[in-house]
Amino acid sequence: MKLDVIKLDGSAADSVDLDDAIFGLEPRADILHRVVRWQRAKLQQGTHKVLTKSEVSYSTKKIYRQKGTGGARHGSRKAPIFRKGGIYKGPTPRSHEHELTKKFRALGLKHALSAKAKAGALVIIENADSEGKTSALAKQVKNLGWKRALVIDGAAVNEGFARAAANIDGLDILPSMGANVYDILKRDTLVLTKSAVEALEARLK
Repeated sequence: MKLDVIKLDGSAADSVDLDDAIFGLEPRADILHRVVRWQRAKLQQGTHKVLTKSEVSYSTKKIYRQKGTGGARHGSRKAPIFRKGGIYKGPTPRSHEHELTKKFRALGLKHALSAKAKAGALVIIENADSEGKTSALAKQVKNLGWKRALVIDGAAVNEGFARAAANIDGLDILPSMGANVYDILKRDTLVLTKSAVEALEARLK
């Protein structure tokens, strides 16, 4: 697959050959769903917690005598049957993370890149160099028509570009090692630098 490479000012630079095994697959929703679900589950805190019978703050005194009342036998008001008593079998802190093999995660990333390429939402730029001026970069982004875009650079993000992009709404930037399925699918446009293309192809081969 061949794509034109542009500069940040919108002018043409050259072209680049993309590996069809990475950018030319037929996207599969089931693979993308599994990888996104794995990512989100990994980020879920799992800190939900309720107070059990032994943890609620209440008197432990027996509320009435055992026999002779005509009612059920009870001890303290901490029992789950009473209002403000302990919760029975409620949620406890746990990890929501589950396993997903490295090969499957890599496959998911290939399908995410292919999905953007197929939708025509993949843009290749020569480099992500900037003087660090937000106003100048914001004007370039507006002229290019990027509204919700993710820019993926090479091994390291250009400092000036990252500083300029920090205050632009809808523009995010990641190094090539930070490329992931969820962030790619979340944005309308995926922007790769030439060095990012080389790094991703080396990573996913």
